[in-house]
Amino acid sequence: MDPHEARLLTDFVMMVGLLRRDIRHNSDFDRYSGRFSRIEQKFQTFAELISRDDPELAKALHTAFQQPARALAFKNAEHQRELKRQRSTEPEDDDT
Repeated sequence: MDPHEARLLTDFVMMVGLLRRDIRHNSDFDRYSGRFSRIEQKFQTFAELISRDDPELAKALHTAFQQPARALAFKNAEHQRELKRQRSTEPEDDDT
């Protein structure tokens, strides 16, 4: 899997994890617990399959699903570093 595809998959898994967390906090989880249980089972099987070829990606997916807020914080920090790097490489405009 190329890095762009891996990133998109990790973002998708993180969004599912955030949805699960939000539903759990809004006390609607009982209504959807069976569905989320099946999602988690399928995800665990998928992550195990991925770990055979790319253990780092499997670890990132696991973190994105189990700790989506943490994964989102790391994603935001990485984005901020990228913005800072872009600003530092842009030529400055002199109006003089």
